[in-house]
Amino acid sequence: MILRPSLDGGWTLTKISTMSTQHLVSADDVEKTIASFTRLDQRGDKKAMNKLAQRLQKEQPFLLQYAAAVRTEHGDTVGEAAVFYATLVWAMFDRGRDGTLPRLTNANLAAADQIVTEALSKVDGLADKPVHERVSAELVKTQPQIYAKLAELLSEDVKENAMTLETASTIIKPTQVVIEAFDAALAGRRPGERQGTVVATEKVGRNEPCPCGSGKKYKKCHGEAA
Repeated sequence: MILRPSLDGGWTLTKISTMSTQHLVSADDVEKTIASFTRLDQRGDKKAMNKLAQRLQKEQPFLLQYAAAVRTEHGDTVGEAAVFYATLVWAMFDRGRDGTLPRLTNANLAAADQIVTEALSKVDGLADKPVHERVSAELVKTQPQIYAKLAELLSEDVKENAMTLETASTIIKPTQVVIEAFDAALAGRRPGERQGTVVATEKVGRNEPCPCGSGKKYKKCHGEAA
């Protein structure tokens, strides 16, 4: 709260917003991410691709599990597309960061899924729209640059037969869930797990809970590298 002069010559307390916009992904970061992925694909750099996949598995295991779960219901092709788009969104958020992104949890993703479901339910004629337009204007405002690129990529993939309409229709919602989950974690609405080096003031037993708060045993978490 701050004091501001009022119209009657007095003073009034005014609430100011503390919401930071630093978590917004810029158009530049989006384009650089796409350019990086395109170079990897064109070069067929399997070593770099595997390194990226290993980093994703280490830093965002629940995100990867969430995206991969699409495969169980819809098959390998759709599952691979879901994982690719989830990875792309993660990379967009990650590019402009000084540190590691918060680790999304199952709770983060479940809450994001509920929010996206509710937002999409308010969109009239959603199923009749082109697949790349099956989004909520309310959610687009949170990360406009990512949503703009998502619409562009899905539209191109379907038009060029790189992806079927059915596949695009299936993965667009999970992709929006990933966007919402990361946006909420970075904005502080629903923080994920903090990542980084764990410094213990006392020796931690290998079978004791990890000090990072992951819920895992130390030997299965940060103790693996100890």
